[in-house]
Amino acid sequence: MPSSPSKLSRRTLFAGVGTAGALAAAVSVMPTVKSVTEATAPTPLVKPEKGGGYALTDHVKHYYKTALV
Repeated sequence: MPSSPSKLSRRTLFAGVGTAGALAAAVSVMPTVKSVTEATAPTPLVKPEKGGGYALTDHVKHYYKTALV
């Protein structure tokens, strides 16, 4: 019967190692996600006073490149 406690402790050890590895991976990714979110925040565009509203943005430039025949 001495093999039962060793199996239980081995399972506990592997579960603990797996949990620690998952936490380490999550912590290492978190600062990267925060800096990417801050870097990609679009700047608000100023609305024209007399109507209009067309702006040549990166999205519009990309559309023009893909629509070329």
